[in-house]
Amino acid sequence: MMPFITRNAGLDIAIPTAPPAPGVRRDLLTDEAALVPQRAERLRLDMLAAEGALLPQGAPVARLRDHPEVVLTAPMAARLARVRLGPGRQLVELLFFHEPQAGRHVFDTAAARSGETAAIRALLQGTGLWRLIRSRPFGQMPRVAEQPAAVFVMASDTRPHAPDPRVILEGRGAALDRGLAALGRLTEGPVFLCQGRGAALAGPGAAEGRLQLLRCGTLHPQGLAGFRIHHHHPATPGAPVWEIHAEDVADLGDLLITGHLPGLRTVSVAGDALSESRLLRCQPGANLRGLCQGATVPGWHQVLSGSALDGAEATWLGLRDRQVTVRDTPRAGPRAHWFARALSRAARPLPIIPTAALDQALGSLLPAMALVRALSAGDDETFSRLGGLSLLEEDLALADYVTGASPRLSGLLRAALDRIAAEEGL
Repeated sequence: MMPFITRNAGLDIAIPTAPPAPGVRRDLLTDEAALVPQRAERLRLDMLAAEGALLPQGAPVARLRDHPEVVLTAPMAARLARVRLGPGRQLVELLFFHEPQAGRHVFDTAAARSGETAAIRALLQGTGLWRLIRSRPFGQMPRVAEQPAAVFVMASDTRPHAPDPRVILEGRGAALDRGLAALGRLTEGPVFLCQGRGAALAGPGAAEGRLQLLRCGTLHPQGLAGFRIHHHHPATPGAPVWEIHAEDVADLGDLLITGHLPGLRTVSVAGDALSESRLLRCQPGANLRGLCQGATVPGWHQVLSGSALDGAEATWLGLRDRQVTVRDTPRAGPRAHWFARALSRAARPLPIIPTAALDQALGSLLPAMALVRALSAGDDETFSRLGGLSLLEEDLALADYVTGASPRLSGLLRAALDRIAAEEGL
């Protein structure tokens, strides 16, 4: 295992929140949960369960029409309460009501446990864990036969109030090692484990000796995958790079032994509209208001799935989100003057001013103003040459925060990635 030390460039963002609740993390299953598409995700489904069916936790519910190998599974023991599909049978929402007596689904993991590569891939796709992997560039779920040039396992997160990965992985070292070994069978390249200071979270023999340890700094955005990928193994359309959270890798390790799909993930609930912040273990797709019930202060507030920097207002916990942010939202004031509204519709109403903060917001790893100019001008060739293909919207969320620019850099990044993907036929 070869360690790398990175510079701790970045910013310490003080986002206000309530004091933490006393005690350690606790389990909380909300009465409702849902499977919904992620932003810009288009999933055409063939249903495997009918509305009203009683389903064990982890049971197959639907499969992708275009890629039937990839299955969506029940996030908890539940009744499938509502199926909402849009035109072309695109997923809108699969709603579940908690029914604890439904039990847990058991998967046959014998072939995958033996290390057979095709069986590991089939297990990931057949349990729904495949959707938790994100392929860069473009940030989509990997193609069913895709082989990554490298895999980045994220055991670091420097976003404000993110749960500590060491707490998440406490007591799960053996499961993490098994998951890393299984993932290592899907690539001929390196497997990078990104973590903070302290003892290594994985054994030196994990991933058949191809594991490389990356030490991430404590300032944001040092703990984001995009900057680690850009610095150590840049992504290209011909050589995609995968990223996955370390907790999901440990879940794969447990699945290989037990045959049960782990049903809980660790989530922090924070924000200035709470009387206390919480660290919870909840089911995927949990109802966000159920997670903060009893802790919100009176008044108007907004619930985000994700951090205060890159979260989005939502009803259900996002596929890869491990934060819930509840913030005050004052009621709308008087209508803005016509001149202010006209200014807001200008091509760039709020310009970007080059500052040290902008450079720090990109971890001092990319040429900040050159990248901003390329995004603003729609210069996709320069954008790619500067390393933009390794980035996603969350990687520029801090830059949006410190500049306040409009249109947002993260939106310009997504537009550039979509144009390049269309040119590549992806």
